[in-house]
Amino acid sequence: MDRKQFITTSILAGAAATVAGQAFAQSLQESGLDKLTDAAGNYALQPLPYAESGLEPAMDQETVHLHYTFHHGDAVKAANNDLKMILQSLDANTLDAVDYWTRKLSYHLSSHILHTIFWTNLSKNPLQPSRELMQQISKDFGTFDRLKLLLAKTSKGVDGNGWGILGYQPFTKQLTVLQCENHEKLTQWGVIPLLVMDVWEHSYYLKFRNRRGEFVDQLFAIINWDNVSHRFEIAKKLA
Repeated sequence: MDRKQFITTSILAGAAATVAGQAFAQSLQESGLDKLTDAAGNYALQPLPYAESGLEPAMDQETVHLHYTFHHGDAVKAANNDLKMILQSLDANTLDAVDYWTRKLSYHLSSHILHTIFWTNLSKNPLQPSRELMQQISKDFGTFDRLKLLLAKTSKGVDGNGWGILGYQPFTKQLTVLQCENHEKLTQWGVIPLLVMDVWEHSYYLKFRNRRGEFVDQLFAIINWDNVSHRFEIAKKLA
């Protein structure tokens, strides 16, 4: 591994940790479930696992196109530029602005990570949680309906822009529901995201206008619980 690759890998792991801790960074590199980079090691936007119209009527085609192509896509471009500026600062040994670029990378790469999970969390033909995940849900929340009620309320209540997250906390071996504000704030270090709900306005404003709650309720109709269950299996192994 050359110097640039080492720095890139280290920054990837560190930025991922702002969202979910080192365990999630490890899962990104080892599980193959989420691919954040291309063959050259640059952050890259991966193809959607369905057509842009594939989530209708819960999520309309125009929203998916704009959300994926520009909001997610622009975050990927920005993360690559942030990393380039950090590396240039290191090469020139001029670190006066490096704090600015590391904060920017935390923000943009967190967006890339969470969006990558978000797209795979959705499906036109969702399945129910696996038996193992349902057992954990029952243990930690009582019933599946209680989990959905908590996740919906938490997602709808994010101040400003952000995400509702169902994650696995390896330290307690429990599922947890939390809010993530502006991609990288209000997280629990170590939590591994299993399911994320994007409640930035760009996710729903074309169709739902200011009715975030209605959008969140509609999301439950297209959650790919098979994907969530797969993530749960990986999280338990990493823990």
